[in-house]
Amino acid sequence: MNSKILKIGHRGAKGHVTENTLESIKRALELGVDGIEIDVHLCASGELVVFHDLTLNRLTDGSGEVSNHTLKELKRLKVKGRYEIPTLAQVLLLIDKKCLVNIELKGQNTAKEACRLIDFYVEKKGWEYQNFIVSSFQSSLLETVFKINDKIPLGVITDTDLDKAVAFAKTVNAGSIHADFTMLTEENVQELQKNFKVVAYTVNNLKPLDRVKAYGVDAIISDYPDRI
Repeated sequence: MNSKILKIGHRGAKGHVTENTLESIKRALELGVDGIEIDVHLCASGELVVFHDLTLNRLTDGSGEVSNHTLKELKRLKVKGRYEIPTLAQVLLLIDKKCLVNIELKGQNTAKEACRLIDFYVEKKGWEYQNFIVSSFQSSLLETVFKINDKIPLGVITDTDLDKAVAFAKTVNAGSIHADFTMLTEENVQELQKNFKVVAYTVNNLKPLDRVKAYGVDAIISDYPDRI
């Protein structure tokens, strides 16, 4: 069993403060996380914004797809009536190497700009590639990152087929498999760890947390990272 399982806050500290906001990320840092997972979309003016859903409807006073709005338009909106949609650059400035950043590519055309920003932070801001994981369910986005810069650590996310995820992960030299925790057993975790780090998501309740920790996974993503 791993003596040190990394605590990764899901969308900041989603269980405590509204997801993917600077305030939620600050809360995760206050809770002493080892990493923070966030989601990104490319907006119409070309910036990466930190937001989970394809559309604005669930969380904001706006509507329509995130990608159809400029940053200026998105900044006018309120998340849950009080928060602002941050850019990835704002989030990286806030985290400032205090912990690992897991950037999940959600929207199309996010890979190229993510690579550009990561390179900038490595070359100009004193970060290292190992401060980042770029993850996605979408194999095409991870393939694009791998082609642009094979030094960026990749994570393949799956909630359906571990074997398929492993086969694809090998083609892009991914370092980690991010699996829905309900898919994991002690046996398949040990098998996966022959070639990859194993990241379990999204584990919130105490009994599942105890079980997944006993499997010896490398990291756990949780809305309540303080419970890990």
